[in-house]
Amino acid sequence: MLMLSDDLGQLSYDVAGDGPPVVLIHAGVADHHMWDALVPTLAERHTVIRYDLRGFGESAPPTGPFGETDDLRRLLDHLGHERVRLVGASWGGRVAVDFTLAHPERVHSLAMFAAPWPRYSWSADMIAYDEAETAALDAGDLDAAVRINLDMWLRGPARGWADVADGLSDRLSGPLRTSLENQALVGQYSEGPGAGDLATVSVPTLVGVGKLDVPDFQDIARRYATAIPGADLVEFATAAHLIAMDAPSELGSVLVPFLAR
Repeated sequence: MLMLSDDLGQLSYDVAGDGPPVVLIHAGVADHHMWDALVPTLAERHTVIRYDLRGFGESAPPTGPFGETDDLRRLLDHLGHERVRLVGASWGGRVAVDFTLAHPERVHSLAMFAAPWPRYSWSADMIAYDEAETAALDAGDLDAAVRINLDMWLRGPARGWADVADGLSDRLSGPLRTSLENQALVGQYSEGPGAGDLATVSVPTLVGVGKLDVPDFQDIARRYATAIPGADLVEFATAAHLIAMDAPSELGSVLVPFLAR
């Protein structure tokens, strides 16, 4: 991994392939490795840029206030890319949306998968999950917090562990643990989701969600697809929240033609 240092620490990033640049932004329970199975396909046609958000993967936790969109702009400036295609998963999807709203001239297209909706009225199941995670972290039981998050975001509410591909839990556990260890510090310093009118998004937009994901996120995906002019909605029948890990081939078959637009 390469490192971009600044006065708040450093951002870890990776570049593969050659062609029009695509930036992959990971979920808030993962790191850049969540895209591993998709990179070879995209790198045949694109310069594929992956990075770890602050406090995730190999990027150090922040030492002061920061903005995710500012970090992305700084990385693009460092790499010399004026305009890119953005692909984001979960919280990374929201970062991609916020960057598009803040810097529309720098975005060629936007693809977002299971992105959250700011100030959404969460269901009882989501509230129960949040309370369980908080209780585990307050008790200092990081192992329990990891299990709670694996159940929610990898397995999902609509299937058993026998239906989850072998090895995915092991692949996600380490990055998930790191995110939980740094969660309080990141939450303290992050500026959070941005503001802006989704109706002003004018670039080609793809909204995706797994049919096995939490119902809240299926509803949110429909909201985004309705609010962003001309957005396309794609549902992945075999995926829960982390589509790039659950269904990389299916995701690639959708992303490749979209990114070529």
